[in-house]
Amino acid sequence: MALDFFLTSLIVVLLPGTGVIYTLAIGLGRGFRASLAAALGCTIGIVPAALASIIGLAALLHTSAVAFQIIKYLGVLYLFYMALSILRDGGGMDVNAEKTSKGYLRIATTGTLINVLNPKLSLFFLAFLPQFLPAGAANPGLELAKLALAFMAMTLAVFVVYGACAALARDYVIRRPSVMAWIKRCFAATFGALGAKLALTD
Repeated sequence: MALDFFLTSLIVVLLPGTGVIYTLAIGLGRGFRASLAAALGCTIGIVPAALASIIGLAALLHTSAVAFQIIKYLGVLYLFYMALSILRDGGGMDVNAEKTSKGYLRIATTGTLINVLNPKLSLFFLAFLPQFLPAGAANPGLELAKLALAFMAMTLAVFVVYGACAALARDYVIRRPSVMAWIKRCFAATFGALGAKLALTD
């Protein structure tokens, strides 16, 4: 695989999107292990988009305005739900000193849904992966699958680092409830803004 693929993928993965914001929020609210579940869920959420790109179904979202709009507004509603969930007591970013494995599956599922309900991800893969397909590849599908797996591995690694950094700041936040209150508002506003941005996507 070409160096330009890894460099471009790294830049894309590092950019703060819904998955990054969610992983950071969980890392701050629940600790490192919970952030691992979030990172894994967000990575799994890439699978449908990658498969759609490989088998050509992403073209449906590109040509069918109805299909795109349906998925888009499901994604918008989910992002707004995430914003409200963060603000309410007992939401995903509820911080306490106790670390428990309870809810890891739910955290991973939420991370998966965040990416599954983002139609732009399918269109991104449709436009992104073919650019790095080797000329004259005997099995284009296999080559695209390798690129998709490499992108997912990079996503998981970067998100784990993001979660670890957020978890390191957790103890500081626990001792300062007012700081956490402001952080929760900022994350909620970010999810709301991402939802509004998605709603305006053509």
